[in-house]
Amino acid sequence: MQGISTLLRQLSAAWRDTPRSAFAAGLLCLAMAVAALCAALFAPAPLKAESTAASLRAHMGVASCAGSTCHGRSVPSGTPVRQDEIARWQEDSSPAGAHSRAWRVVEGPRGREIARHLGLDAAGVQRECAGCHASPAAATGRGRLSDGVDCEACHGPAGGWLSTHYAVGASHRRNVAQGMTDLVNPATRASVCLDCHLSGDGRGQFIAHRIMAAGHPRISFELDLFSTLQMHHDEDADYVQRKGGRTNSMRMWAVGQAQAVTRSLELFSQPAKASNGIFPEFTFYDCHSCHRRIIDGEDAHVTAVPNPGRPIAQGMPPFNDENMIMLLAAARVVAPDLAGEFDARAKAFHRAMGVGRAETVSAAQALRQSAQALSTRMAGAEFGRERTFAIMDAIASDAISDRFTDYEGSVQSVMAIDTLLNGMVNSGMVSTGAASGLRVQINQAYAAVKEPNSYRPIAFRQALGGAIRSIRSLR
Repeated sequence: MQGISTLLRQLSAAWRDTPRSAFAAGLLCLAMAVAALCAALFAPAPLKAESTAASLRAHMGVASCAGSTCHGRSVPSGTPVRQDEIARWQEDSSPAGAHSRAWRVVEGPRGREIARHLGLDAAGVQRECAGCHASPAAATGRGRLSDGVDCEACHGPAGGWLSTHYAVGASHRRNVAQGMTDLVNPATRASVCLDCHLSGDGRGQFIAHRIMAAGHPRISFELDLFSTLQMHHDEDADYVQRKGGRTNSMRMWAVGQAQAVTRSLELFSQPAKASNGIFPEFTFYDCHSCHRRIIDGEDAHVTAVPNPGRPIAQGMPPFNDENMIMLLAAARVVAPDLAGEFDARAKAFHRAMGVGRAETVSAAQALRQSAQALSTRMAGAEFGRERTFAIMDAIASDAISDRFTDYEGSVQSVMAIDTLLNGMVNSGMVSTGAASGLRVQINQAYAAVKEPNSYRPIAFRQALGGAIRSIRSLR
């Protein structure tokens, strides 16, 4: 304070006999001194690092996004985003609203029946189910269970970026730096989705066999197809400018397959998740290898079909390799230099199942490394017209199709063909009219895997072959 008083007296005396430019310089010094003093006197106490980190991770809730000038309009009339994203998220008659309905499913008849079979009380239901059927914040009391899988479950806690992501000069890169989840990145998006659509490490996110035995649906997921069903935005010119380009559906599919393989092997390698009492954790294994009809009469015959990708003894439950089959098909085209090693390590992993736990975990780690290398390669690869056609050919080729011996892999292959074809249409590589003409054959392949209990491998291969032959005609 004394320094400022002295400066004021000096300026008063100088006013009479000092050039105005010099006086102005002194006045500027005074202003800077006052500003510094005010900053020191009135600045809030510095936050502790822990408090700052907690505020950045704060869950803000759906209401924080629902303003009419934000994402809460009833019609898509906004710019640069639609601004009806909340309405689409809440849509009851569409797959786009599945996330908002997630907790209602738990509270519905089937959810209550599953809880009864598992012997869960209300606290148990929240412990076992909220990790996937609600926002992660709801499991810890910071979010609302009734909101289901809300905005921040996918986009990340908004405490660090909510107030700035719509500001002038905001960018996707800055939003990500402030805590927004980078769902544009295929590997990041896959990681978020797989937490619930396959299994994760979070509380209530591991979908054990006992939960499916109690009535939970079998888990099946394909990254790009499910992303399309949940898409609440338009990939217009503004999107391209903000996000750096449109989504390449074929790349998203390939990276999703690689990340699914990586995730399943990662979870399988954890001792706490690998077994349930004296039994192995059957959620990792192919359902239909055990859930087959049993016939004891004279007309009994073996219904299992040999699978060259699984060098294991007859009667052993095989690891669910649906994503491995798809990833190998993509690798043969996109990364042939890595495909051979991945194929060999996949077979070694299956073979190790008949040896012991230590050998199997070691093989799983090697296979996981190969899958991660393929994920990195796929993320940086171009997926053009010819390459995508080649991947579809690889899925249906003799080297791959004879691995479609069980229901899970067959479902995954149909979703793959559908995704890849739609990706080419969206990218302008195939006309909408030409693709529409192939819908009959693709629907026949879907029909072959509509009902798990009536699945027949040979009939499915024929349906898939018909679809692929028609698709080849587009080339």
